[in-house]
Amino acid sequence: MGQADSWPLAGSETVTLTSPLDYQVFQRKTRIRGSILVEGTIAGKVSRVQARILGPELAQNAERWRRVSLNHGNGHFHGSLPAPAGGFYQVEVQVLTNGKTVADTTVEHVGVGEVFVVAGQSNSTNYGEVRQQTQTSMVTAFDGKSWRIADDPQPGVQDNSQKGSFIPAFGDAMYRKYKVPIGVADVGRGSTSVRQWLPAGRPVFVMPTMEKYVVRDSHGALVSDGTLFNGMMMRIHELGKHGFRALLWHQGESDANQPTGHQITPAQYRAMLTDVIHASQKAAGWKIPWFVAEATYHPGQPKDVPFEEAQMELWKAGVANAGPNTDLLTAEYRQNHGKGVHMNDEGLKKHGQMWAECVEAYLDHKLK
Repeated sequence: MGQADSWPLAGSETVTLTSPLDYQVFQRKTRIRGSILVEGTIAGKVSRVQARILGPELAQNAERWRRVSLNHGNGHFHGSLPAPAGGFYQVEVQVLTNGKTVADTTVEHVGVGEVFVVAGQSNSTNYGEVRQQTQTSMVTAFDGKSWRIADDPQPGVQDNSQKGSFIPAFGDAMYRKYKVPIGVADVGRGSTSVRQWLPAGRPVFVMPTMEKYVVRDSHGALVSDGTLFNGMMMRIHELGKHGFRALLWHQGESDANQPTGHQITPAQYRAMLTDVIHASQKAAGWKIPWFVAEATYHPGQPKDVPFEEAQMELWKAGVANAGPNTDLLTAEYRQNHGKGVHMNDEGLKKHGQMWAECVEAYLDHKLK
């Protein structure tokens, strides 16, 4: 769920609030409505827990106190506060004994909006030439423990990259369109093939150029060790069932146009990514919507048509939704004066806008 916030009740006893966390965004359920989870534990005997939402745009009756279910045996409390899509709101939590407040806290920034998971290789993480900042301050990032404003570098990635990403531009564009807070959890890992994102034990057939996350099974066959898939699923589980809108996948450069001895076929790529998608949905227990970008760019070879077609075939088969064609972001949008694979400042901004346009087309239909 995330890193808890604790405060004293009496003596050494404490109240621990695990939800909401500061800058947390909850996925809205409809265009105009959602809910905020209030959850935690109390070490000590109390009679009641209550919570309310505060915000200048709320109707007066929306700010009334609501009782939160409390298990007196183990001290666990849990409840949902209905809330309009929007924010950031304040959430106040009070603990009472015999009608008297004995502890309270306020979470200053809580949103009800749109939440996304991002996965893939380096152009999904922090390898851009220039760190980006959100211009709206309505975009937040989740690393599995805490939420914060989504200025680069993005937290929670599986490669510890520290430079720029498309996420601030994406989130800003989404906020300007829908006027609700945007949350993003990035779990990408640079230089990775789709082979390395497979669940543990799945055959990879050919060793990727970067050999990490691939092992040999008891029969000597090359298989994924499952590290990246497990890391992705951990974040998905932390967000909870239906806790985000979609997963945005940007990957393919480490499968297209690879050296001899490291190349898989477009058909293998399509089959492996289909496996990753279906396995993630099964493990999550719900049909996570995926968006898959066209991403095969290399300097000197701006696109690999057979691999682009493999990515597009996932859209046509209904396995994934259409992401942006980032192969269109050629040298003028790439780092080191066009000599690199990663994006420069303008490329990161354009990349984020392209992702927003794809997601907006989907959301406008879903939110009718």
